[in-house]
Amino acid sequence: MVLVAGVDSSTQSCKVVIRDAESGALVREGRAAHPDGTEVHPRAWWAALGQAVAEAGGLDDVAAVSVGAQQHGMVCLDETGAVVRPALLWNDTRSAKAALDLITELGDGDDGGDAGVRAWADAVGSVPVASFTVTKLRWLAENEPASAQRSAAVCLPHDWLTWRLAGASGLDSLTTDRGDASGTGYWSPAAGQYRPDLLDLAFGRRPALPAVLGPAVVAGQTSAGALLAPGTGDNAAAALGVAASEGDVVVSIGTSGTVFSVATTPTADATGAVAGFADATGRFLPLVCTLNAARVLDAAASMLRVDLDELANLALSVPAGADGLVLVPYLEGERTPNKPLAMAALHGLRLANSTAAHLARAAVEGLLCALADGLDALVLQGVRARRVILIGGGARSEAVRRIAPVVFGLPVLVPPPGEYVADGAARQAAWVALGAAEPPSWTVEGIQSYAADPAPAVRLAYAQARDLVLNRPT
Repeated sequence: MVLVAGVDSSTQSCKVVIRDAESGALVREGRAAHPDGTEVHPRAWWAALGQAVAEAGGLDDVAAVSVGAQQHGMVCLDETGAVVRPALLWNDTRSAKAALDLITELGDGDDGGDAGVRAWADAVGSVPVASFTVTKLRWLAENEPASAQRSAAVCLPHDWLTWRLAGASGLDSLTTDRGDASGTGYWSPAAGQYRPDLLDLAFGRRPALPAVLGPAVVAGQTSAGALLAPGTGDNAAAALGVAASEGDVVVSIGTSGTVFSVATTPTADATGAVAGFADATGRFLPLVCTLNAARVLDAAASMLRVDLDELANLALSVPAGADGLVLVPYLEGERTPNKPLAMAALHGLRLANSTAAHLARAAVEGLLCALADGLDALVLQGVRARRVILIGGGARSEAVRRIAPVVFGLPVLVPPPGEYVADGAARQAAWVALGAAEPPSWTVEGIQSYAADPAPAVRLAYAQARDLVLNRPT
C-alpha cells in the first residue's frame, strides 16, 4: 500500500490525513489547534503541524506529502530566511484603505474606482480587498517601513510550510502553486505569470517570490525522503477533495464562507465580486468569499443560549422568511460585498416575530442569502450551476442543509463531515506519488441529497435589508 499525507493548515487548526494513494481510504489522522487572532507568527503553524503529524503517526512511511492552507496570508522573510514579523492573515482587515488606494492608483487616480476595478480585473482576474496579500504589503510599506525594508522574500502560509518541510535551504527554493499564487493580487491566472509592476505599485520594490509550480510537479523532499507536492490554497484543495467538476458549485461554510466552481477559462469580473483564481489541476476556480459564515450560527446560538442542534430545531420550526425578520450577518465587516467597516443588522422586528425561533431562522437564512449572492455573481460570469456541494463545519447544521435549497434554488448535495481540504491535499500528493496523468479517482461515500421549492421572497427581503447596511461603523 502506497501512503500519502494531506495537510490542512487552516485559520483555526492544522489537520493531517494519511490515505491510501490508490483508493483514498483513510488510514490515520491527527490535528492540533492554531492560536486565535488575525495576526499569527508562522512558528505556531509549524508547531501545530508537528503535533498533528505526531498524532497521525508520523510521516516516515508516506510516499508524498501535500500542504493545503489558508490563502492570502502575508509571510515576510529576511535574507537569512527568518520571519520578519507575525503573518497578517486573510481575515485581517487593517489593509482595507490600502486596497482602495491601490484600486484608485491603478485606475490613474479615478476616485470613483471604476477604472481601477476594471484595470485590476484585467491584470490579475481579481480586484484587491483587505484579504489579498498585495494590500497587506502596501499596509506594511506604509506602517512598518523597517519591516518592509527587511523583507527579502514574501510567501504564503502553504508556501512557507512546504519550504520548511523541504529543509528551508534558501529563499531561492521557495515554491507555490497556481491556486495559491492567484490569491496574492500580483500573479495573473490568465497569463500564468507574476505581475512585478503591481508589486512595485504596492510595495515600492520587488522582493523574491516563490516559483509557481504546475499541478503535479515535485516541490522537494522531506528529511525522510517523501516527495513534496506543490500544495495549494484551501479552496483549491477542497475542490480536489470533493472531486468537483464543471457544473458543480462548492459552498463551504467555515470560518469564512466561499462559493466557487471549477471552470475551463479564466474570469475577470469588472465588478470585483468574483475573484478569478486558478485551481490545483491546471484549470480555474472563480470564487466569491464572505467573511461571515459558520460563526454567524455560533453567534446566534450564543445569543439564544442554545447549542447548535437546538438552534437548527428552532430555525426549522418557523416558515421560510421568518415572518419578515431578516438578519444581514456582517458581524466582522464583510468582504463580498466589500464593506470591511460594516456591522450586522436585524430588520423587520415585530412583536409577532420576536421569538427565539424567528431569530434562529433569520440567522440561517441571512448566512445562506449572503452565499447565494455569491452564487449569482458566479453565474453572471458564465459559470454553469447545476447543483451545490455543501461542505464545511456549517454544513453539519440540519437547518442549513434543509434551508439551503430553498435559498439557492438548486439541488444540494452534502458529503459526510470530513476534512476535505486535507483530503484534496492528499489527493494531490497521491497524484505526485503515483506519477499519474490525472489525480486518482477517489469515491466519496454517504452523500446526502436535499431538494426543496425555492422561496424568492426570502432573497428579495434579504437584498432590500442588505442594501441599507453602510460601510462605516455607527
